[in-house]
Amino acid sequence: MTRRNLVAVLLTVISLGLLVPGLTKPILTITANISLMGLSREIFRETQSIVESVQRLNDSGNQFVAALILLFSIMVPLIKAVLAFIVLRTQKPETQYALYRFVRSISKWSMADVFVVGIFIAFMAADALDNLSAVAGEGLYWFAAYCLVSNLAFQVLHIPDPARIRR
Repeated sequence: MTRRNLVAVLLTVISLGLLVPGLTKPILTITANISLMGLSREIFRETQSIVESVQRLNDSGNQFVAALILLFSIMVPLIKAVLAFIVLRTQKPETQYALYRFVRSISKWSMADVFVVGIFIAFMAADALDNLSAVAGEGLYWFAAYCLVSNLAFQVLHIPDPARIRR
């Protein structure tokens, strides 16, 4: 295994370590207040992690949205990491390159980075209103760090095309 691919393995392990708290720690707290006669009263407060959001969406009858978040923000990143390890352990160059191309193609569907941007937009929108406030939880930072390190790991990973090597 090349030094470059060893770095990719290390970054993948680190990204998985970042993903766990990114999924389980609170990602966003939204609070709604109402003001009557100069007094402000909190009427709503919601703090959830990504995993709790999936559970809550499922329990409230929004199985489709829950399944999308589960698939694209939880399952695909885990599958991508497992397949990256399998790519590096595979001995046959053709199989290794085919798996590498598959991992590269599902990386585009991970949506983890899009999820972070969506949470950030929700945070900004809620914070812009007088009666709503949003506070980013530590889970958002863990998850954003996962996105960066995971993308970096895959950029570092290098599997040459066996068809080009034979020429």
